[in-house]
Amino acid sequence: MRGITLNYFLRRLGIFFLTIWIAGSIIWLIPHLAPGDPITAMVTRMASRSGFVENSAEIIAGWKERFGLNDTLPVQYVRYLGNLVHLDFGYSMANFPTPVSQIIGQALPWTVGLLLLATILTFLIGNFLGAIMVWRRTPRMIKYIIPVGMMFTSLPSILAALFLAYVFAFLLNWFPLIGSYDMGMKPGLNGPFILSVIQHGTLPALSIIIVSFGYWTLGMRGMMITVEGEDYMSLARAKGLGSFYMLYRYMVRNAILPQITALAITIGTLISGTVLVEYAFSYQGMGTVIYNAILNQDYPVIQGTSFMLIVLTALAVLIIDLIYPLIDPRISYGAK
Repeated sequence: MRGITLNYFLRRLGIFFLTIWIAGSIIWLIPHLAPGDPITAMVTRMASRSGFVENSAEIIAGWKERFGLNDTLPVQYVRYLGNLVHLDFGYSMANFPTPVSQIIGQALPWTVGLLLLATILTFLIGNFLGAIMVWRRTPRMIKYIIPVGMMFTSLPSILAALFLAYVFAFLLNWFPLIGSYDMGMKPGLNGPFILSVIQHGTLPALSIIIVSFGYWTLGMRGMMITVEGEDYMSLARAKGLGSFYMLYRYMVRNAILPQITALAITIGTLISGTVLVEYAFSYQGMGTVIYNAILNQDYPVIQGTSFMLIVLTALAVLIIDLIYPLIDPRISYGAK
């Protein structure tokens, strides 16, 4: 790893694990501060549907003992940390005896795929639009249209999802309204299933892209303006280099570096926006699982899904920190 010392690598790795520990502790603490408990809430919902649950007090006491809710909070916390080391999140309270790891295993690939696609497209589209806004050869009309399109950036992702669903799924019927793939299809690496996944994932991905690309556009535009005033740009123009060559060789390559740094910071924001988007489209990802777990006060599922999303975010930040010197050879962390 050029430009990275062992000391820097170990410090970043330590920060990575410290972040996970702090975030995991907060995830455990917040549900336990909420009023009530999940077992009582579950039995109450059963009673509201059927009108009566026989021996409800005994059922509540037995389930609390089974899930360790009668133990003191310090004991529950230590047991929780021990289970985290083995990625053992216990069993779902609302869907007992389904393990939380099984629920995560079914939902995580959908969220990772959606996030990966939306993040890459948002980053590329936003930075491309920001670059051509500054390029002198860009037609004036395009420079006027781009700021108009950025008005969607002020919308919450859930409103963008509802708008896209109403227009393109309900009115025009171009895309499916809900789900991750067509009902009745068997998942597999075949053309019909892949096409169905793309059709169902288009609107959720667009809901994230149209509310996020504006930040990248503005950031790239500001960096391009700064780069354009540098001495090496004046020298390039004096040497008679082509406009397009200067755009990608001098301006974009230097302006994109701070944007890559910002990418690590915004990944957490994208993940938080994905939760409501997935629920709006009944997408079979982590967002829908978290939403249903919150409604059911399903502590293990809330903790397990939130923890995995935090690990993904922290891992993305760590990777970007480690590969940044490879992107910009001028960076040398801790080197003498």
